[in-house]
Amino acid sequence: MLDAIDRRLLRLLHDQPQIGVLGASRALDVARGTVQARLDKLRRKGVIASESPTLAPAALGFPVTAFCTLSIAQRQGYDPVLQHLTGIPEVLEVHTITGDGDLLVRIVGRDNADLQRVIDEALATDAVVRSSTVIALSELVPYRTLGLVDAPS
Repeated sequence: MLDAIDRRLLRLLHDQPQIGVLGASRALDVARGTVQARLDKLRRKGVIASESPTLAPAALGFPVTAFCTLSIAQRQGYDPVLQHLTGIPEVLEVHTITGDGDLLVRIVGRDNADLQRVIDEALATDAVVRSSTVIALSELVPYRTLGLVDAPS
């Protein structure tokens, strides 16, 4: 799916996100039009999912991270829970899962008391029937995707 130029371009954008098309063309020693065409293709295919900066919750005043497993009322489906959770700013991610529970929710708080407030808010819907929460003590491997660029196909 990715050729050598795509891989080099993605690595460059990862390391220097503000380089721009002209800077990338110079760094990669390819035509500006080539870089632009590659970027357009990678965006269209969804490989480049965002141009937004990556924000650090801890630096924004939310140093406590937790993961909640939620079991939902099956007859209601996911929609009521998702609508509820997306209204809570401290909910960073929601994934459907297998095993115990139906949803895995990543949340953040300013401290443990604030985290309790966020958990209580997440559970304040009849669509959630059971929950389990674990607090992350430290982040050993941050969210990363660059290694996938060179993963065998």
